[in-house]
Amino acid sequence: MDEQALLGLNPNADADFRQRALAYFEQLKISQDAWQVCAEALAQSIYSDDHIKFFCFQVLEHQIKFKYSELTEVQQQLIRETLITWLQAQMLNPQPEKTFIRNKAAQVFALLFVTEYLTKWPKFFFDILSVVDLNPRGVDMYLRILMAVDAELVDRDVVHTSEEARRNTLLKDTMREQCIPSLVESWYQILQNYQYTNSELTCQCLEVVGAYVSWIDLSLIANERFINMLLGHMSVEVLREEACDCLFEIVNKGMDPIDKTKLVESLCQVLQSAGLFSIDQEDDVDFLARFSKLVNGMGQALIASWTKLIKNGDMKSAQDTLQAIEAKVALMLQLLIHEDDDISSNIIGFCYDYLHILKQLSALSDQQKANVEAIMLAVMKKLTYDEEYNFENEGEDEAMFVEYRKQLKLLLDRLAQVSPELLLASVRRVFNTTLQNWQTTRFMEVEVAIRLLYMLAEALPVSHGAHFSGDVTKATALQDMMRTLVTSGVSAYQHTSVTLEFFETVVRYEKFFAVEPQHIPTVLMAFLDHRGLRHTSPKVRSRTAYLFSRFVKSLNKQMNPFIEDVLNRIQDLLELSPPENGYQALLSSDDQLFIYETAGVLIVNSEYSAERKQVLMRNLLTPLMEKFKVLLEKLMMAQDEDRQMALADCLNHAVGFASRTSKAFSNKQTVKQCGCSEVYLDCLQTFLPALSCPLQKEVLRSGVRTFLHRMIICLEEEVLPFIPSASEHMLKDCEAKDLQEFIPLINQITAKFKTQVSPFLQQMFMPLLRAIFEVLLLPAEENDQSAALEKQMLRRSYFAFLQTVTGSGMSEVIANQGAENVERVLFTVIQGAVDYPDPIAQKTCFIILSKLVELWGGKDGPVGFADFVYKHIVPACFLAPLKQTFDLADAQTVLALSECAVTLKTIHLKRGPECIQYLQQEYLPSLQVAPEIIQ
Repeated sequence: MDEQALLGLNPNADADFRQRALAYFEQLKISQDAWQVCAEALAQSIYSDDHIKFFCFQVLEHQIKFKYSELTEVQQQLIRETLITWLQAQMLNPQPEKTFIRNKAAQVFALLFVTEYLTKWPKFFFDILSVVDLNPRGVDMYLRILMAVDAELVDRDVVHTSEEARRNTLLKDTMREQCIPSLVESWYQILQNYQYTNSELTCQCLEVVGAYVSWIDLSLIANERFINMLLGHMSVEVLREEACDCLFEIVNKGMDPIDKTKLVESLCQVLQSAGLFSIDQEDDVDFLARFSKLVNGMGQALIASWTKLIKNGDMKSAQDTLQAIEAKVALMLQLLIHEDDDISSNIIGFCYDYLHILKQLSALSDQQKANVEAIMLAVMKKLTYDEEYNFENEGEDEAMFVEYRKQLKLLLDRLAQVSPELLLASVRRVFNTTLQNWQTTRFMEVEVAIRLLYMLAEALPVSHGAHFSGDVTKATALQDMMRTLVTSGVSAYQHTSVTLEFFETVVRYEKFFAVEPQHIPTVLMAFLDHRGLRHTSPKVRSRTAYLFSRFVKSLNKQMNPFIEDVLNRIQDLLELSPPENGYQALLSSDDQLFIYETAGVLIVNSEYSAERKQVLMRNLLTPLMEKFKVLLEKLMMAQDEDRQMALADCLNHAVGFASRTSKAFSNKQTVKQCGCSEVYLDCLQTFLPALSCPLQKEVLRSGVRTFLHRMIICLEEEVLPFIPSASEHMLKDCEAKDLQEFIPLINQITAKFKTQVSPFLQQMFMPLLRAIFEVLLLPAEENDQSAALEKQMLRRSYFAFLQTVTGSGMSEVIANQGAENVERVLFTVIQGAVDYPDPIAQKTCFIILSKLVELWGGKDGPVGFADFVYKHIVPACFLAPLKQTFDLADAQTVLALSECAVTLKTIHLKRGPECIQYLQQEYLPSLQVAPEIIQ
């Protein structure tokens, strides 16, 4: 072997050596006999370096995986002997091999097993067992090989081809017939031999049993001698976690419901008599987490049995099983309420399914009602944050608690289905008790009390948030709690979690304020002062900005008395943050969008006269326009790129804010009624000059484009005079992305104004197409994925544009471009339909073609179009589906095919028998289609 190259295998070697080692590995993989050198090195223990040994196994692995069939019988025999010789050496070596080498060796054994067991090596396991006997190092390797074989055969995470899946099934069937009973016997011997002397081997063996239980005959394991031994392990500290997992796999195996109930019950009896059900005496949380998973498995197994028995109509056995389930509830509750969330989380499945049973029963016993209440109290307690939760810097632990809370919410929803009255009463009790003394209560208890009120909205669903009408008891309870929430002063609690929960709940129950509008000012003040938008925490300010806009929108006309006051109070929050470094605004620009939207909504929904609305809207937008002009001048002069970017962002925010205020209008009607058209036209005139700024084009264009989209909705034809010059600027030296985003704007104008914009479209049609073709023809690197994707998206946008033009009944826009240009456009559509393997674009192209045939395909169509139909469109309809890339398993391709069929149908409709004649006599014969098929 190349000793120099082997030096590069050491992880600490320098890059050149590592590169050389990689190249050497690739070289050995393709070499005919390199594997033999590696086999010899392993069999004779030539190298002591771990990385070289690992490397030799990798070369063997590659040989077995990819080139095994090329070997002769003798060579295959040599590989078998090498592995057995290596295994024998393991028991004599003074030191055991490193774990990573043992695992790799086990993988190689497993690969050979999969390849040879059914043909050349049926005695695979017996040969290994005869070598290792009960030697601890040998047993270690044997167990690792078993785990590697299981991974090859049944690992759910590995995607197998159908061929491999068939092979694996055959392997398992053959193993069950030939060797599984002997393997199970060997496991029993290993467990018996090492359970008190070698915990590592015993745990490994228990893991093997747990893995194989799922696909071997259960009676081999679920019998007295095995179960007794496993239960014995449950009392041995170093073994009990693995024993727990092993029992879990046994309980989890599918079997007859009555047998399953018996098995679970017998296990439970023994576990209980061994004192394992006394959770409070146990302080090993790792074990309890596994034990909780086991109890969950037993509970869910019993519930699955109950469901099957009910389905089969065996009421007597179902009743027995239900009793067995009920008997586990006390234990389940102890685990659910445990302070460790992992232990609690592992039992939630059983708890959820138990509630599902109760939901199906016609009446609950007193004990069952008590169980429901106990689960409810447990959920309320476990929803509570602990002292360690870091609100300012949430990490992995916090994320896990958030996930755990989601599981608890599912339990709460299920509780509501079983007993809504009980849930409402419990929440009300906790809520009232906590809020009476919120000043002296810890934050987590106050937060959870409000949180529970919030969660009731989903747990007790109603349509359109009508919580305060209908069922009187419920409406009264919720109304009382909401009144307490807004009048208790709890919004002033000094903890972000409580503050946020307060605002979330107020917004969730906005319908409360329709019933008791006298509380609106109190809540508005909370939003506007240091509790909300001016809170010291940026996280609270940001969330409140969003919630405030939702709150104001939901109250609509009830906001009337407060409009001017609110607008005055948010004045400072509307200021455009200057791009100077170090300036710390209260709200980020994203948060400010919500404040601008709120301001717009307040003005538009108010009961003021149109004149007053216009004045207020002008007051809102004029500062933005003035700042915009100043900043644009500064940008033109700016030299430093960072400074340019900061200014461009700031300009973009100004446009975005103006845009956002217009969300309060649904259409032109409302803009006119409010007398606001002029203000927005002024904004347009202010913002459009940014399009001709040569700096930071992408940012500026994107902002102005979005504004234009909004104005087309709000101002309709009043925008039209601005469109030609705006388009001209946007088409100047633009890139794929610019065009792709510009085309939807033109499509919007075309679809909305149709013939009104026909002259403009005719004028800009070819400049737009030239810009598109120019970008599409740019050479790109062969493997530049993002450039290829950009071109694909631009091509789609281009076809979407043609579809909009033809679909809006303006084919004259294309027809008036001169014969040569028209032909060029038509050929691009044919090309799109046939040549590019993009079904979305192909579908669009066929839609365009059928529309053009419909418009121009009759006797009075443009000169030469009928020829084009026969020479190009008809062939396209046949050539596209014949392409290799036309994949009918893909839904988009099926849609493209149906549009292709529509195109042919339209040609037939327009050209009549002449079309059939052309297909019969000219086109299909040219494709060498047999006459009988043509007919």
